[in-house]
Amino acid sequence: MANVIITGTSRGIGFELAKLFAEEGHNVLALSRNSKPIEELNHSLIQTFPFDINEEKDIQTVRSYLEDNWKTVDVLINNAGALLNKPFLETTAEEFQEVYKVNVFGVAEITKAVLPFMVKNSHVVTISSMGGVQGSAKFSGLSAYSSSKGAVITLTELWAEEFKETGPSFNVLALGAVQTEMLEEAFPGYVAPTTALEMASYIKEFAINGHKFYNGKMLQVSNSTP
Repeated sequence: MANVIITGTSRGIGFELAKLFAEEGHNVLALSRNSKPIEELNHSLIQTFPFDINEEKDIQTVRSYLEDNWKTVDVLINNAGALLNKPFLETTAEEFQEVYKVNVFGVAEITKAVLPFMVKNSHVVTISSMGGVQGSAKFSGLSAYSSSKGAVITLTELWAEEFKETGPSFNVLALGAVQTEMLEEAFPGYVAPTTALEMASYIKEFAINGHKFYNGKMLQVSNSTP
């Protein structure tokens, strides 16, 4: 039984991940601004509370929960993300910053908060995008989103180097298009080749076992371009 923290669990991949881990008997802390969908599952192995990745008080609530309950964390999945599809010249500085606050700064803050509770064989998995991979196909309107996803790929490599002696392991998955509510909102009418449940199933297995084979690596998880 592992202790697993997942961000962005109100819908899509994060919601499916929380269910999959709990159904396998793992303890899950499911974090999202909207905790209602997880609460409605009423699963004994899933704990949740409203969580904004950009609020320091919410980060501290996670620290307090871990100190009072788990003591150790085996898996952290940085899944929360913000997607903006807007022409670059129409994107305001505030909109650009909001994407980075969730996709980069928020990821850094929750990782920093959880690391003291992780051990040598723990695993931090950050969800990126094929759009953030250097040399991959790029799409108009995704300047903020794809560049932020490129940033967390580099962050993962840096963390793996900095913690290579003590652990945990850090890896990043660059996903192709997945049929989620977030994708539908940004690209109305587009149908992705992979469902949220299919991708969540892959991520779950990787989160549990991937650190045995990889550290500081970016793996492309895509059957399309991207």
